[in-house]
Amino acid sequence: MKERTPANLVRRYLMLLVGLMIMSLGVAFSIKAGLGTSPVSSDPYVLSEITGLTVGQTTIIFNCGLVLLQILLLRRRFQLIQLVQVPVAIAFGYLCDFSGWVLSAIQPANYLQQWIFCILGILLVGTGVSFEVTADVVTMAGEGVALALCKVFGLKFPVAKVCVDCAMVICAIILGFVFLHQLSGVREGTVAAAIFVGMTARQVNKPMKRVGQLVLV
Repeated sequence: MKERTPANLVRRYLMLLVGLMIMSLGVAFSIKAGLGTSPVSSDPYVLSEITGLTVGQTTIIFNCGLVLLQILLLRRRFQLIQLVQVPVAIAFGYLCDFSGWVLSAIQPANYLQQWIFCILGILLVGTGVSFEVTADVVTMAGEGVALALCKVFGLKFPVAKVCVDCAMVICAIILGFVFLHQLSGVREGTVAAAIFVGMTARQVNKPMKRVGQLVLV
């Protein structure tokens, strides 16, 4: 593996930033759709409904909690470089609020339009994930927890990722019923996102590999 130069790292972090911007716009579209957010955004959304904080603020708090969970799981095996997940989470949280502001003037008028917004959200989140994977500098906190479970329990990453996503959705359901007395942030769109975000990312990864070979040299 070639040593990464400072210029190479700058390009990689810029690609990560672009990915975060695309993902945040996807989150904003999924919230506007009103059909449930993706699993990783379900808890921040419910927490924002409970506390009155913005989705961006609760995203920051939730992701910092996930970093803490990684530390508790891995203990001495936790790599300090993974603390970079914290500023990444902060940037993503602010971008989520900015994207929400950008889309604040539009509203789906019917169920079909809700699904159009939901599909746009899924495609954008999947594309953003592909940018993150191609940048290859730091994982998001949710994936970080899945990787920690792989190290601690010997799970394969796809299995660990499904476990983490299911746990997030279950937690969102419980929080919604306990504090809001209703299901919040988890609907048919959540199921669609759980299935198709990963599929979208895998499809976008193919051309993104070629982009990475050209840009990240």
